[in-house]
Amino acid sequence: MRPLRTLIRDVRVFDGFRTIPRADVLIDGDRISGPGFVGPDLLIDGTGRTLLPGLIDAHTHTFDGSLAHALTYGVTTELDMFCLPSNLARQRKLAERDDVADLRSAGVLATAPGGHPTAVMTAMAATLDEPNDAVGRFDTIEDPAQAGEFVAARLAEGSDYLKIVIDDGSSSGTSPTPTIGRELATALVDAARAVGLRTVAHVATARDTAIALDAGVDGLAHVWSDKVPGHPDNAELVHRAATQGVFVISTLVYIESLVGADTPRSTNAAYVAKALHRAGVPLLAGTDANPYVPLHGDGLHRELELLTRAGLTPTQALTATTSAPARHFGLPDRGRIAPGLRADLVLVEGDPTQDITATREIAAIWRRGERLSRTSMG
Repeated sequence: MRPLRTLIRDVRVFDGFRTIPRADVLIDGDRISGPGFVGPDLLIDGTGRTLLPGLIDAHTHTFDGSLAHALTYGVTTELDMFCLPSNLARQRKLAERDDVADLRSAGVLATAPGGHPTAVMTAMAATLDEPNDAVGRFDTIEDPAQAGEFVAARLAEGSDYLKIVIDDGSSSGTSPTPTIGRELATALVDAARAVGLRTVAHVATARDTAIALDAGVDGLAHVWSDKVPGHPDNAELVHRAATQGVFVISTLVYIESLVGADTPRSTNAAYVAKALHRAGVPLLAGTDANPYVPLHGDGLHRELELLTRAGLTPTQALTATTSAPARHFGLPDRGRIAPGLRADLVLVEGDPTQDITATREIAAIWRRGERLSRTSMG
């Protein structure tokens, strides 16, 4: 049977980098088709609407039901930053379907024995059904000599990149927790790079960030938020991030959800995001959605609003959730609207390149060319 061909006519297109005021876009099976097509099976009027690449949330923690929920908000790919092996296998199986978001994952993150997020996972063990009490127990690392073995285990489990936790708990005011130091972080980065894995560091403070940059990570999973605007450490770290070519996943909405809007920590985070952006550091939109902070889907739209408040234009914010995460996480088949790429698309009412809140006005969603039903979208 020939794949369905859908033509979206006279639509404004944000292609992942720039805006095309008026264009026709053909969905041919699971791909975006080039010019020269013959009569579509379905015609959609795009007048007054904008077609976007499927949104990518660059920082989540996936659990049962979260991928389906995310897709209803136009999030067609999630980049998971910690997932236990049994759960990862289950979520990857789910992600083969076209009615849930696609998935890439760090699998088990690298943390010191007793380090973050051990306490959180132990608490979850009583509420989540995982075999062999796996929620409260997972591989940790404390010796640089173990780095190669640790990374090899993650690769065998199917991890797409390596996440390294550099966080002693000081930012949250809790008792100090063990954390990965400079020597071990460097060994992990080197071991990951040797087998082709990107590295992302969980950081919360300027001190954590300095260690991550010393280790040579590819990206940061959060902005740091412990230094007030104008503090000299901010300028130094921003300069280093720009010079070293790292990317930073913003997660402003996560910080807001923890401490509230317009609080000192939220204000610091927004200031850092703005400074990074001004220095040319790539910002990727992420939410840190997890079972305790349910930001899957809807939270990404709030993240885009917060990025514009931090100084990004709407077009730059859209880039942060489409082509930028696709590029930095090695996903060349998505994040853009171009012939031959996956037909992961979101059609919205209005013009989010002028008013970012228009991303919420979703008219249609396609994942690999399959249109999500209105019933599924609620």
